[in-house]
Amino acid sequence: MRKLIVFCVLIFSSQYLAAQSPDPKVFSSLKFRFIGPDGNRMIAVVGEPGNPMVSYAGAASGGIWKTEDMGTTWKSVFDDTEDSSIGALAIAPSNPKQVWAGTGETFLIRPAHAVGNGVYKSSNAGKTWKHLGLEKTFRISRVIVHPTDTNTVYVASLGHTNGPQQERGVYKTTDGGKTWERVFFVNENTGCSDLAIDPQNPNILYAAMWQVEIKTWLLNSGGTGSGIYRTKDGGKTWEPLRNGIESGPAHPVGKTSVDVAFSNPKVVYALVEDKEPRLYRSEDSGDTWKLMHKHHGMGQRAGYYTRLRVSTADENTVYTISVGIMKTTDGGKTFDKKFNQWAPGGDNHDMWFDPKDGKRILCAHDGCLNMTFNEGKTWSNINLPIAQMYHVAVDNQVPYYVYSNRQDGWSYRGPSRYLGGWNIPLGAWHGVGGCESGFAQPDPFDNSIVWSGCYDGGLDVFDLKTMHPRDVRVWPQTQIGSKPADAKYRWHWNFPMVLSKHVKGRVWVGSQFVHETNNVGQNWQVISPDLTTNDKTHQQNSGGIASDNLMTWDGCTLYSMAESPVKEGVLWTGSNDGQVSVTQDGGKTWTNVSKNIPGLPAWGTIHNIDASNFDAGTCYLSVDAHPVNDFGSYVFKTTDYGKTCTRLQIELPASNSNFV
Repeated sequence: MRKLIVFCVLIFSSQYLAAQSPDPKVFSSLKFRFIGPDGNRMIAVVGEPGNPMVSYAGAASGGIWKTEDMGTTWKSVFDDTEDSSIGALAIAPSNPKQVWAGTGETFLIRPAHAVGNGVYKSSNAGKTWKHLGLEKTFRISRVIVHPTDTNTVYVASLGHTNGPQQERGVYKTTDGGKTWERVFFVNENTGCSDLAIDPQNPNILYAAMWQVEIKTWLLNSGGTGSGIYRTKDGGKTWEPLRNGIESGPAHPVGKTSVDVAFSNPKVVYALVEDKEPRLYRSEDSGDTWKLMHKHHGMGQRAGYYTRLRVSTADENTVYTISVGIMKTTDGGKTFDKKFNQWAPGGDNHDMWFDPKDGKRILCAHDGCLNMTFNEGKTWSNINLPIAQMYHVAVDNQVPYYVYSNRQDGWSYRGPSRYLGGWNIPLGAWHGVGGCESGFAQPDPFDNSIVWSGCYDGGLDVFDLKTMHPRDVRVWPQTQIGSKPADAKYRWHWNFPMVLSKHVKGRVWVGSQFVHETNNVGQNWQVISPDLTTNDKTHQQNSGGIASDNLMTWDGCTLYSMAESPVKEGVLWTGSNDGQVSVTQDGGKTWTNVSKNIPGLPAWGTIHNIDASNFDAGTCYLSVDAHPVNDFGSYVFKTTDYGKTCTRLQIELPASNSNFV
């Protein structure tokens, strides 16, 4: 049974790995409990039409939640399944007890988004769920249920996006999910990023296709396969819609979105990633299109956004869903400047409009979700325990405190126990500098000092006595907007940081080099050569149609680092291009041991390194190769400082988050 938690660390000591698996009864009495903080990323929302009491929300990696009292209370209803990453939700229009869920996130901003294992259906309003296949779709962007026939369902598959794949496209079932047929396929590099149906003529569907590939070092959004396509016969045949929409071989575009006006299905809108995002409108069911607007705000960082929805009450009221939400009430000619684009949320991903009451709107975003019952005059903000935490650390206090970085938040600190009772209030958590990515770690010699990382090489030392941070980053110049090859230091979004357990005040951080301070960040020195491949072909502009150089696709950077707790001077590093190095003399000399690791995936990310607590030469490491289209589990061990290594046959779930 999958348990929804905020912190879960899988720790293998050398003794544990060498021994047999312990008796499960030993751990049967251990129970997870929520300690905080609250948050955050919601991807999909849907409500029961005409019943404002019932709504569902799907999290990026926190399962499905349901409310039956207009959002006052929520219950997790997806815990008993094998997946927790939700990409799409749908309720059968003719039977509100039938709820569908497509798994796997389709909003791509980094190469580490959670993937799914297909589609699920509930026939009792979310009480129980049945897995109905499509495991190899990996990322499902939309599920569409026929307006009157609950057995006919369409699923939009984006695919894993890490390389060519046959399972991309649009799937259809006519027997309630027992069997599936792929009814639309452009090519093995193009998936479906959105799907819409004509509510009055359900044989007409529109597919928004997206040609996309992601690697550790690259987002390549766009190509000849991207565009809007239509079927008039329930998926038997499809045609590209280019009469007024620039797309296809003559004008490659990127991510696309499409929606049909519920109040007048002849009106269709499309949002297309181009050099500048473009909004198109059709008034004849897609036969012809007119460019209505070009505006960067409609699709900033297109891979992470690019979605639009039409109000069910008015064919001319359209919302573009991006960092903020833009609203037009004249079909896209102009956008309402008085509309507060931040009121529904920030970093938005999905909106749902009640077809029986257009004033009821749900919005999913990186802060969780918002609800309105008066068309946006007022919004209710919902927070659920679904925070995505990057790493976790604890201090030496009794009871101990927990430290972590929260996606779209800060570096946080909170208690493991609370004197006021069993439950820990959210107010017990507070920021300790840094930002959403990286590490938050207490000084092992002085727990009143916390080191907190951030993207772009950001680094703070936070003093809990004064509650003030001090900026101690290695290099002040920003890398944002520059291709990695032009940067002095290549900082990963999630660059490694290690606080020495042997020398007070000594800290290491990693770019392509190892940087060391011995005086709590007052100055830094480089103590290593470039410990990556330094392959310049993996340090170029990223994004595709539109550039996206924000340290989230940087190749040839250090990703993991570990100090031996047994012997001073032993330090290990791992890069996101498959390189493992070690020093035994505090950085004076380094040895690249990558060639000694049998079966080490080329260009794999050395995701985690764990130095033994008992022997200085022993180390474990895990490798994530899914960005290069390899979903295997890779765990290695060395007992001689990397001179020889063995691969450990540990069966881990197919995931992009396998940890040692």
